[in-house]
Amino acid sequence: MRVSIHKKISNPAHFKQQLLSWSQQFREIVFLDSNSYPQEYSNFDCLLAVDAFTSLKTDFQNAFDDLKQYQQTTKDWLLGYLSYDLKNDIEELKSTNFDGLDFPDMFFFQPKKIFLLKGDQLEIQYLRLCDDEVDDDFEEIMQIQSEPFVTLSGPEASGEVQQRISKERYVEKVNKILEHIHKGDMYEANFCMEFFSENAIINPLEKFQKLNEISQAPLAVFFKNNKQYLLSASPERYLKKEGETIISQPIKGTSKRFSDPLEDEKSKLFLASDSKERAENIMITDLVRNDLSHTAQKGSVEVAELCKIYSFLQVHQMISTITSKLDPQYSVVDVLKTTFPMGSMTGAPKISVMKIIENLEETKRGLYSGAVGYFTPEGDFDFNVVIRSILYNQEKKYVSFSVGSAITSLSIPEKEYEECLLKAKAMHEVLQ
Repeated sequence: MRVSIHKKISNPAHFKQQLLSWSQQFREIVFLDSNSYPQEYSNFDCLLAVDAFTSLKTDFQNAFDDLKQYQQTTKDWLLGYLSYDLKNDIEELKSTNFDGLDFPDMFFFQPKKIFLLKGDQLEIQYLRLCDDEVDDDFEEIMQIQSEPFVTLSGPEASGEVQQRISKERYVEKVNKILEHIHKGDMYEANFCMEFFSENAIINPLEKFQKLNEISQAPLAVFFKNNKQYLLSASPERYLKKEGETIISQPIKGTSKRFSDPLEDEKSKLFLASDSKERAENIMITDLVRNDLSHTAQKGSVEVAELCKIYSFLQVHQMISTITSKLDPQYSVVDVLKTTFPMGSMTGAPKISVMKIIENLEETKRGLYSGAVGYFTPEGDFDFNVVIRSILYNQEKKYVSFSVGSAITSLSIPEKEYEECLLKAKAMHEVLQ
């Protein structure tokens, strides 16, 4: 049973930074930030959950069954992630590529403390509240002199960021994907490549603050599980459940932002009318419609928005919104299992694509192109897509970020490579 306390905050933006700084003392942290982005589907400005009371950490084998049991047993807030390699639990697939990060395939925890901020209203929920604990924590948070960026005690050694696949080999591999498309093995594939740094000593909180400042993405995440970190500036929602309604918002289609308003508007209009980008988006929208139909009430799957352009600080994106009504015979975890991995990060048809890209990519995706999010006690949930993200294993001193683009029959390999570099720009900037 959770105890809930409400407080009014005089300076929410500053308090958000204080809250994040205060959280660093805990072993488990999930901080979700909407960055005040005007979203129809956002329930709060930020959420912080810390300090595991119980947790679930597992590899891909029977992972969704374990998660279903955990969620149905606790009937409480659960926060954590699904890694891309859970695909191996759903289909006859395997992942044998190099993995420098070594994160578990799935991790969720039931937090002792949750903070939910919306406007100037803060709700604090504690599990097994001790005397004066809320007041003591709140006083500690309010006393923090939050700097724009915290400083690291000791020197950073981020090392040179290296590219796992050279431009020449990237072009070669995309040409192989095009051969598969022309043979009819698939219609579209999301092909990804890794950037990494070894012997890296970074301050994860500082890097997240910088990434969040230059991106201000609506589904940003700071995640910590002991010495494993995710710093995410994701603009993409994988799946949300609110009551019986399921919402998916796949992104396919990217164009540059420009400081010149006329150039910027031109870039936006070009994206909106680009036949290749629209074809990519429509293919994935169809795939998501099909995925949602497995757990939907008959006739309830609808496309609420098709190929709408949304602007973020770094890029313009083409986003579609697909909704359905959950058939009560299915559990909330069934919805995740029947739609995972998200179509925007695989391609179509899913299984064929996943087999082919596994052979062409040179890094195990792990948490990249997976999802981070939460379940509520009522059985609602919200998960992002882990893109535009930095992953860090502090123990192994390994930093990694990956980027990808959708390859279709109209793709020009060199242009796809340029799109990858555009997506990598913010992470490069933060790590330099």
